[in-house]
Amino acid sequence: MNRKFVEVEGQRLSLSNLEKKLYPSCSFTKAHVLDYYRRIADRLIPHLRDRAVTLKRYPDGVEEEFFFEKHCPPHPEWVQTAEIVLKGQKRMTACLINDQATLLWVVNLAALELHVPLAGAASPETPDAMVFDLDPGEPAELLACAQVALILRELLSRLGLKAFVKGSGRKGLHVYVPLNSAGATFVDTKGFSRTVALMLQKNYPELVTERMAKEERRGKVFINWAQNDAQKTMICAYSLRGGEKPTVSFPMGWEELEQLARERKPEGFWVSPETALERVGKDGDLFHEVLAMKQRLPHM
Repeated sequence: MNRKFVEVEGQRLSLSNLEKKLYPSCSFTKAHVLDYYRRIADRLIPHLRDRAVTLKRYPDGVEEEFFFEKHCPPHPEWVQTAEIVLKGQKRMTACLINDQATLLWVVNLAALELHVPLAGAASPETPDAMVFDLDPGEPAELLACAQVALILRELLSRLGLKAFVKGSGRKGLHVYVPLNSAGATFVDTKGFSRTVALMLQKNYPELVTERMAKEERRGKVFINWAQNDAQKTMICAYSLRGGEKPTVSFPMGWEELEQLARERKPEGFWVSPETALERVGKDGDLFHEVLAMKQRLPHM
């Protein structure tokens, strides 16, 4: 096994198999993956900080088997962890990715995807945000998701709530409503998001469904309100995805989404690692307000 030793933030890391093609179809190697995460770290880490990260690991690349790892694997003593206890669940020791050294350590484990809950590790039953996970059922596609996202934005705005959107890095979109309020609960966010989904299903029956069954989702956009749960996670902003080619779950402005929908350019929703780095260098983090903006649901 080829190894390279590097020092990151005062910690010595042993990086292995740097030439392994984790995305074989485009010769995107482990070294490329590590370089992307190193360069995006300043934008990514705030969205990971103090959250119980679930690693999606592809030890032999995206064309082979993968597995999810919620429990923090054997780790150096400097890696921070958190003890997570959810109602009805066993205690779990989770990794916290609060610095670049830890980020590169987990990425070296072939953790291509980084998933996080909607709550911090210190208060895992208190959501910081509410999410609408928009998933198109074939033959519906991303442009249909964009249409639903814009309808959602308008409805939420009428309720006094500001929303933000990012691409999933695959075939869907994620609409986030920041809360960052001590009074929020997952009972509130799940109930509210389902009510909104039911309302859209009633008003746009040919476009939207809130039902999870596959036969109900064909040709429609499924609004997955059930992601608002303490036990669920979402792909983190700026994380890579494990598809055929490397793509990024990337935040976008509403004007950009409107333009892509108007010009019918679904390819614009897929952002490559290099494009992601160029865009954050130019525009900064379009998702930063999700971490700090304080809002309350209308019934709270």
